[in-house]
Amino acid sequence: MKKQIIIALALLVSTFSFSQKDELKAAEKAIKSKNFADAKTAIQSAESLIDSADDKMKAKFYFLKGQALYANGAGSNDDTDKAIASFNKVKDIEAKAGKGKYSSNVDELKQQMLANFLTKANTAWQEKRFVESSDGFNKAYRMSTKDTLYLYYAASSAVNAQDYDTSLKLYEELREMGYTGIVKEYSATIKNTGESESFDSKSLRDFALKAGTHIVPKETLTDSKLPLIKKMLADIYIFKGEDDKAIAAIKEARAENPDDATLIIAEANIEYKLGNNDKYKSLMEEAILKDPNNATLRYNVGVMTMKEGEYETARAAFSKALEFDPTMKDAALNISTTYIEEGNKLLEEMNSLGTSSADFERYDELKAQKVNLFQEGANILVEFLEANPEGSNGIFQQLNNIYLAVGEVEKAKMYKAMIKE
Repeated sequence: MKKQIIIALALLVSTFSFSQKDELKAAEKAIKSKNFADAKTAIQSAESLIDSADDKMKAKFYFLKGQALYANGAGSNDDTDKAIASFNKVKDIEAKAGKGKYSSNVDELKQQMLANFLTKANTAWQEKRFVESSDGFNKAYRMSTKDTLYLYYAASSAVNAQDYDTSLKLYEELREMGYTGIVKEYSATIKNTGESESFDSKSLRDFALKAGTHIVPKETLTDSKLPLIKKMLADIYIFKGEDDKAIAAIKEARAENPDDATLIIAEANIEYKLGNNDKYKSLMEEAILKDPNNATLRYNVGVMTMKEGEYETARAAFSKALEFDPTMKDAALNISTTYIEEGNKLLEEMNSLGTSSADFERYDELKAQKVNLFQEGANILVEFLEANPEGSNGIFQQLNNIYLAVGEVEKAKMYKAMIKE
């Protein structure tokens, strides 16, 4: 009886094996005819028993499954991901078995897929379809994991798409692998013009040297992208409300590149978002020491100190910004605003005064101070317009408001007429 059961089981397995082979033949035929829907149906029919198949049949199954799902590039995103996984299984199975019937075909297909992903990803990037671009670069990386630059592009595209969950996942993956993105760049001087020219490879540069058209070869390494990756992680953590992770990420980035003013500013901005204004100011001052001629840094310090009512400090910062960038309209406008705010603060005392002679005298004194401050605010903008006559609507509107406030109606009308619709 036991022997009969074993024979029955053997016959059953044999029947299943023949069935699998028939389904795989059907899938293979459908793929050759580019009938990928039928190919997927045949693959699904064979899949339930593939675990019991030998390595040769498994390799063939996953090879055909990959082709059916990819459908010559017409497969859905989900099917394409599964196709990549199937092709990878083919490689794993044949590597373990020591036989490679389908691996070379898989390599050829993966190269075609990789080229297709990169073409679509680049096109999507240029057309600002960043979700598709990120997905394409991510798929390209999964096809060729040695090309980590594709993963970096995928993360960057996800940020542009404001898909912060995806970008966070990809940037964390880059950080974990220690990705730096450092590459060697090759250049040489053009002999006739003395200008430097970059080359895509060392061999092309060396060929130009041998040809005699170029001299003075140079090889330089690009900066590491890891600090930038950690900065991006910090920004995303802040957006997601994970403040502790944000601070940790930016401190890691600064530890690797302590003299980078942009990273100091990034940490300062995080502290500002967290409401740590004193820490923000100290970091901005540190950044200024690293990059003393940076007008934007001076401007940002001015904005913070103006918000805190430190008008003299704010004016000094905005004035420095204008010194380094005489066209910075907002810096001039904010200097003017500090005088206006300072003048308006006098209103509280003016409104609290009574009707005594002393109170009237104090009122007139305060009113004169206010007018003088408003005039200072106007003078700053008039002086700025002498060097930058194109001005801005904000400047013209501010002058209009100031002159109305101090009773110089004609000047107010003049600047109102300059406001562009």
